[in-house]
Amino acid sequence: MMKIRQILCCSFALLLAPVTTVLAESPSPVQAAAKQLAKGTQANDFQLHAVAGELSGDVRLSDVNADGPVVLVVLRGYPTKQCPACTAQVGDLIKNAGKFAAKNARLLLVYPGDASQLGMHADDFLHGTTLPAPLTMLLDPGYQFTNAYGLRWNAPRETAYPSTIVVDESGKITFVEISNTHGGRVKSAEILSAL
Repeated sequence: MMKIRQILCCSFALLLAPVTTVLAESPSPVQAAAKQLAKGTQANDFQLHAVAGELSGDVRLSDVNADGPVVLVVLRGYPTKQCPACTAQVGDLIKNAGKFAAKNARLLLVYPGDASQLGMHADDFLHGTTLPAPLTMLLDPGYQFTNAYGLRWNAPRETAYPSTIVVDESGKITFVEISNTHGGRVKSAEILSAL
């Protein structure tokens, strides 16, 4: 009887070993997104609708990028309320808008969420704030962009990983910061030094 127990225990341990190895090797969503958006890779083109700021109508990354570097700032949208860290980050970008313009860079703020009421939530987020050039707010209904870029934070009361991506004139990613927390935001000074 003792030998049967030992054999069963050893067999069970052998069955678990490969599963543990596979689980340990699986990258987190942030690691997977960072790999997809690594420095030197070509940024995937996308088109989203502008609701505020310098640009209007449908905005395509490749069109904007033809004129100079682009900074993509992925906000959290409206998970259940407006994000104070997003508000602070956008305030910092607005305060430094002239410095970005001097570097001929455009800033595209991506506001993701479910398509229903997304425009209303974006208006509420800006609450009368005027976005100066070179900032533009884009809506990401149904997480089209967020999913394509691997930035969907698929957890209760979450939308997207707060992220900042710099794309140079050739369409290559030169800087990327993806946060798996609400507060991990890149300041304007760091973005400006990356341009």
